[in-house]
Amino acid sequence: MTLKDDIRRDNRKRRLTLTAQQRADAGTGIARHGLLWADAVTQGNPSTFAAYVGVAAEPPTMPLLAALHAAGHRVLLPVCEPERRLSWVYWTPETSFVRSNYAPIDEPVGERFDSGVIKDAAGIFLPATAVDESGNRIGQGGGYYDRLLDKLDADGQRPPTVAVVYDHEVLPAGTIPAQSFDKPVAEALTPNRVVRLVAAA
Repeated sequence: MTLKDDIRRDNRKRRLTLTAQQRADAGTGIARHGLLWADAVTQGNPSTFAAYVGVAAEPPTMPLLAALHAAGHRVLLPVCEPERRLSWVYWTPETSFVRSNYAPIDEPVGERFDSGVIKDAAGIFLPATAVDESGNRIGQGGGYYDRLLDKLDADGQRPPTVAVVYDHEVLPAGTIPAQSFDKPVAEALTPNRVVRLVAAA
């Protein structure tokens, strides 16, 4: 087991100790600060953001999705495909969900777009179990988002990215070992703030 695996495991355990009220408060804070981040990225203009639905003990993101929608932004949610690829569906509060064929999550129902649609998004809200102040990120372990970011970087079309974590999951610089396939992020979104990281992603 690697250090990244240890950090992911420990943070998942700590997430499970949070009460329902603490998670609800976290969702409210993430929505508030996430909307401010979106407004800064777009200078207040309606645009499109790629996001995801936080499940189980993950930081809740449904309030963020609702806030983005209410502010006039369009929201793209991921669908897991074979070979660790993602496709995307436009979400509204009326969108229904079904169980994924490839991951233990529910996914939106609707017309699917390949990841080329992300190059025109104003920003990406990324799932993470930890980030450090060097910009290194630990995801869920599937590699879907590292593949997505690698493709966007190769094409020179990556929108601004922000990793969504709890406050205690922003770690000191250099804590998370970076491997060749890891893609750094520039900012972290927590229930209490947006943190600018060292990475120039």
